[in-house]
Amino acid sequence: MNTDINKELRKLPSVEKILEAVQIQPETERYTRALVTQAAQQTLADIRKQVSGGDNCPPENLIIRRIKKSLNQQWPGFQSPVINATGVVLHTNLGRSPLSQEAVASLAEISGNFYGLEYDLPTGKRGARAVEAEKLLCALTGAESALVVNNNAAAVLLILVVMARNKEAILSRGELVQIGGGFRVPDIMQQSGVILKEVGTTNQTYIKDYEEAVNGDTALLMKVHRSNFALRGFTSEVGVAQLKKLAAKHNLPVVYDIGSGALLNTEDFGLEHESTVQEALAEGADVVCFSGDKLLGGPQAGIILGKKEYINKLRKHPLMRVIRIDKMTAAALGATVKHYLQKEAIDKIPVWKMIAAGLEEIESRAQAVAISLKEAGIKAEVCDGSSTVGGGSLPDQTLPTRIVAVKPPYQIENFTARLRQAQPPLVTRIEADTILLDMRSVLPSLDESLVRIIKTAAAETDL
Repeated sequence: MNTDINKELRKLPSVEKILEAVQIQPETERYTRALVTQAAQQTLADIRKQVSGGDNCPPENLIIRRIKKSLNQQWPGFQSPVINATGVVLHTNLGRSPLSQEAVASLAEISGNFYGLEYDLPTGKRGARAVEAEKLLCALTGAESALVVNNNAAAVLLILVVMARNKEAILSRGELVQIGGGFRVPDIMQQSGVILKEVGTTNQTYIKDYEEAVNGDTALLMKVHRSNFALRGFTSEVGVAQLKKLAAKHNLPVVYDIGSGALLNTEDFGLEHESTVQEALAEGADVVCFSGDKLLGGPQAGIILGKKEYINKLRKHPLMRVIRIDKMTAAALGATVKHYLQKEAIDKIPVWKMIAAGLEEIESRAQAVAISLKEAGIKAEVCDGSSTVGGGSLPDQTLPTRIVAVKPPYQIENFTARLRQAQPPLVTRIEADTILLDMRSVLPSLDESLVRIIKTAAAETDL
């Protein structure tokens, strides 16, 4: 028996032979030789145990297939973009807003070179970090001053630490939101050393509630955008203008975490009105903060705009060293803001192109995809659907869309797993036994890849 086992063990190819095989070369190029070597060593070790237990040694082509499968399982979507067919335009788990081509080009040029990130070229001395992007934001919004940090949660934390540490911040109970990943506004306040003073109720808050709460320990009045839920029915909330009047009586600042960072009028696209950054500043907010990768359509960043006296204090705090941005964020953000200044945001920024896309355009793309799939023997039809903006913006609102409904040729969980492990990965919605492909959130340049991936998955029935 030992002789038979040894005979089978001698059939195992060496790692070097595996690495030289033609079939493994695409993986070597994609994952690097080092990662393929690790996967080959582990796979061969597993097979060696099985053979030692009495199994026959599989042929080399099957061994290579196991190595390929192992790599795909260990490194799903390895350094690859993802096709977002979910219908969620700003999908937080898929990186929110894609950058414009101009922002990508600026990012490539600047990140591959030295850049005056924190260097004053006129004087030849050290300067403020990312001042160019901040000046562009001021030019766009009319704010006195601007500051950019690595995300909006960091922006809120910095504002509270600098402006209200060991004192009270007054906030409506209806705005005590929890954002993605379990982060809660009250928790951020606690970490910043600020005492949260809740006023009003979940659905009803009036200016008198704030007025009655103001005392000698009050540091600021705060308003938080309800980014991922909507209150309907018997509701009342206090706007920035009202808060500013009250704050002026007590010499207090008004801070508004507006969240979504809308700079365009959302009602122009068939959506309800979303408070814009410009409106918040015009209504008197002393400090406004929001995300760079939501409706702004730029890179992940926390953008703070407002009165120079407050922004200067934020800029000088030691915490800035921890949450500052790098040159890549500065470059991408600057290029994104330029689109707004040049009145081309709808034509250039992907998130706005998706939101503005008409049904006729989406219908044409959906029909082309469905026809290609049906020609390959895959059941597909175009039907009506609804897309969401997502990403903590415009909750409870949808956009009409056209969906390609696909009936997979085998078990739907296995089929969608194949789609997610494709190159590039394809993420969809599932309804009953049907896969839904919302073409609004798919970048048009990826339509052909989407069809290819589904055809390939349909042909792979060995699960």
